[in-house]
Amino acid sequence: LADRALVMKRFPNGVHGAPFYQHRALHVPPGIRVQDIESADGQPQLVGGDLATLLYTCQLAAISQDPWFSRVQASATPDAVALDLDPSDDVPFEQVLDVARWLREELDQLGVFAVPKTSGASGLHIFIPLVPGTPYEAGRLFCQIVATIVCEKHPRVATIERSVRARGPKVYVDY
Repeated sequence: LADRALVMKRFPNGVHGAPFYQHRALHVPPGIRVQDIESADGQPQLVGGDLATLLYTCQLAAISQDPWFSRVQASATPDAVALDLDPSDDVPFEQVLDVARWLREELDQLGVFAVPKTSGASGLHIFIPLVPGTPYEAGRLFCQIVATIVCEKHPRVATIERSVRARGPKVYVDY
């Protein structure tokens, strides 16, 4: 989280209440790191990396903190990208694990290191470190290619279809 803008998934009415995502930092107390970031249209963003900010996000009932792929010092240049495995309702977690294994096989064939991380919901994130200086668009395109290959090899289980209604009972591989 250090030096990364945070997108918070907040649960102000408890974990069974409706959550919402907060991108901008609004009415932040002194001592909490906030930075205006050009790639966020100059909007103030909460920046992670210290105990005060972590405690503040807890106070806001931000159970999930999704850090940007880049650091605020170089917001247009990510140091990682991720594939987000998001199962449709009633899709067992075992199918998410199958898709993660297939992604690992493809990445292993390319000699690409990746790390899985629980997503805070019912899926997984597969984080892929990038070579320094890699433009965001190149990282996204790489993820799109790998996701498409896996989905074409396993169309009964995995999809890159964005429309929830059109997906069916599959694991959405969001690149």
